[in-house]
Order: sequence, then C-alpha cells, then structure tokens
Amino acid sequence: MKTKSFSNNFYLLLISLVSAMGGLLFGYDWVVIGGAKPFYEIFFAIENSPGMQGWVMGSAILGCLIGVTIAGSLSDKYGRKPLMIIAAITFTVSAIGTGAVNDLNWFIFYRIFGGIGIGIASNLSPMYIAEVSPSHVRGKFVSINQLTIVLGILAAQFVNWLIAEPVVPGENILETWNGQMGWRWMFWAEVVPSALFFILIFFIPESPRWLATKLQYGKAENILSHIGGKEYAKKEIESIKTVISATKEKLNIRMLFQGKIPGILLIGIVIAAFQQWCGLNVVFNYAQEIFAAAGYGVSDILFNIVVTGVTNVIFTFVGMYTVDKLGRRSLMLFGASGLAIIYIIMGICYYLNITGMAVLIMVVLAIACYAMTLAPVTWVVLSEIFPNRIRGMAMAVSTFSLWVACFVLTYTFPLLNSGLGAYGTFWLYGIICILGFVFIKIKLPETKGKSLESIEKELTS
Repeated sequence: MKTKSFSNNFYLLLISLVSAMGGLLFGYDWVVIGGAKPFYEIFFAIENSPGMQGWVMGSAILGCLIGVTIAGSLSDKYGRKPLMIIAAITFTVSAIGTGAVNDLNWFIFYRIFGGIGIGIASNLSPMYIAEVSPSHVRGKFVSINQLTIVLGILAAQFVNWLIAEPVVPGENILETWNGQMGWRWMFWAEVVPSALFFILIFFIPESPRWLATKLQYGKAENILSHIGGKEYAKKEIESIKTVISATKEKLNIRMLFQGKIPGILLIGIVIAAFQQWCGLNVVFNYAQEIFAAAGYGVSDILFNIVVTGVTNVIFTFVGMYTVDKLGRRSLMLFGASGLAIIYIIMGICYYLNITGMAVLIMVVLAIACYAMTLAPVTWVVLSEIFPNRIRGMAMAVSTFSLWVACFVLTYTFPLLNSGLGAYGTFWLYGIICILGFVFIKIKLPETKGKSLESIEKELTS
C-alpha cells in the first residue's frame, strides 16, 4: 500500500513539475530583462528616457494580457495541454528574436510576443496543478508553480551575472562585449528550458477535471486513479458529476455575472492586483535603480540581484511548507502587514540617506516576506475559488487583472521614483499593503483542506 502511495505521489509530482515549467519560463522571461537593462538601454540609446524605459520594461505585459485572454476561453474549450504547448513555442520564438534584433521596435515586438507565453503560463500552470492535486496537498503542489517561478527568476539572475563581464568604471559600455553581445546571450539562454518544456508537455495527461466537464468520465477517472488510487478516483468523479449535473447551462461568458460568481470574481481580481501593487516586483525589474540609489555600482548590483534571487527561492520553500498548515488567509494577512512595515523602514532609510548594507538587508527581508506569503498563496487561492466549469475564464479575468496591475506598477515606477523619490515610492507601496490587509481580512475565505467541489458549493450556495 505504501509502495502504491509513493507511486501515486511520484506521478503527481512529475506531472506538476512539467506543468510548472511554464512558471519557470515565466520567471526567467520576466526577470532576464532586468540584468540586460544596463546594456540594451545604452545599445538602443534610451538610457536618459524614463518614459521609454518604462514602456520597454512593461511592453511584455501587453503580451501577457493577450495571453491570458487566449488562455481563459480556449483552455475551457480545447483543454489545458494545447495551450501549454502554444506557450512553450511562444517562449522559444521570443527568446531567439529578442536577442537577435538591432532595432528597438522589433525588440519591443518580441518582448510582447514573449509576454503572450507568460500570460498563458501564468494562467494555466497553477490551474492545471490545482485540478490534478488532492485537496490535502493542493496548496503545496500549486506552490510548486511559484517555486519554479522563483527558480526561473534566480536562473535569469545567475545567468545574467555569469554572462556579464566586469564593468570598468568610466568605460563606454556600448563598445564593450556586454553592450554588443552580452545582453543578447541573456535572452538566448532561455531557449534551452523552453524547448525542454515543449517536449515534456506531450508526456503529461490532460486535466481530469476538464475532461469531466466534457463528460469524458472514463479518461478522467483513469488519470485520477494514477494520482490517488481507484477509491479516490471514484469519489472525485462522483463529486464532479454532482456539481456538473447542477449546472447544465452551456458555457459562456455570461456565467461570470450570474448568482454569487461576481462576488467571487471580485475577490480574485483584487487579490491578483494586490500581488503586484504591493510593489515587490519592482525590486526585480528595477534592481539597478534601487541598488544604485543605495550606493552600489553595476558589478555589485548584479551580485546583489543574485542574493535576492537566492532569498526568493529559500523562502518560497517556507511558503510551500506552511500553506497547507497555516492556511491561505493567515499567510496573506502576514504578508500584507509585514511588507507594509518593511516599506516604511525602507522609505526612512532612503529619506535619511542611509545607504549600502542597510538597504540590501531591507530588500532581502521584503523578498523573504513576499516569497513565503503573497507570491505563492495568491496563485493557490486563484486556482481554488472558482467553479470547475468556468475556472479557465474566471482565472483568466483574475490573471488579466494581475497583469494590468503589473503594467501599471512597472510603467509607473521610474516616474514615481523620479517624482516622489525612492522614499516616497516605497511609502506609497506601504499604504497599498495596508489597504490590501483590510480587504483580505474582510473578504477572503479560508480554503485550506477543502476539495475544489466543496469550495464551489460553499461559495456559490
């Protein structure tokens, strides 16, 4: 029996890891541009244009919005696997194209194209894992997607650090290897994991819950048997059938506005936006400005970025360990309050011109707090709270909200940093974290340890 249980868990881990490779590519593609930033900005002569810098950094988010729009409706209609295959192809083409171009417009085009892959992966990878995972381990397994995201972030940071040659103070970066070729190889390195993702997707099954919504109960039960055994599979299928039989209406977007669904959707939209507006992602995208304001040079900045990436990975494991023990709501409340306090202190550091190690410590603490709370738990909650039949569409709407918020965050940081200063910007993020805490306290239900079908009944009845 133990051997069978081990076999089931190993199979679940394998298919979750393959799906979560979408998260790894999401993390790599999202952050690789931060390390390339000091070099491509000089290559394209935009180093003195905050508005254009914000557009280039945020352009991928336009693709993300396209990607989540595609992923939502099409994944509910055609399944989760075909869309993940499209994402893998998109990542590969974008990585090759971004590094190959010499024109800024084409550079932006391929960033937008890569964003489509990010949008699809950010929507489907956690949703797929939630649909294949038993309720008692669902939080931990969905958090694997966040783990691969931060591993992708760390990989991008590490690759950037390895590829970039030491910068000599006063040298013309445009004439160096970094300025001509280094930033290109940072993007090209993504081809290896994206090609591997494309191959491995063909070896994982379709989501059993999606198959069940298409009345393919035999296939769904067979997959669930591999995951949790025959008794588990039969119990899950019966539960799914009960929920499906209660909803005979043909799938369409109007279902998002019926009954209690709008209220559930509002929760998803707000917490998705809050995960971005809490401000932490600017640390990865604008590490150069943040650490430069703290007195660090370019080479030290690239090393500090790796330090933040390692912190991100370590504390993501903490989040994975605690999400099924402490619960989703408790962790999100802790994250919102913790970040608010840290941002207030960071703002004081910048206001009083306290530089160097003090700022690095506060950045590391902020990343640790975010990595064990808001970063993974948001994806867990979004993958759980929506009914099976409309999960793809509802998840897409929430993820769309996340990427709109991300675009606003990414585009406005250079402007806020210029207008309010670093201290004013982080104090603003602190206020947003306090507001997020209040919303979570009032609106977010606890979903720990409940099946997707029981969560659906609880929220919609």
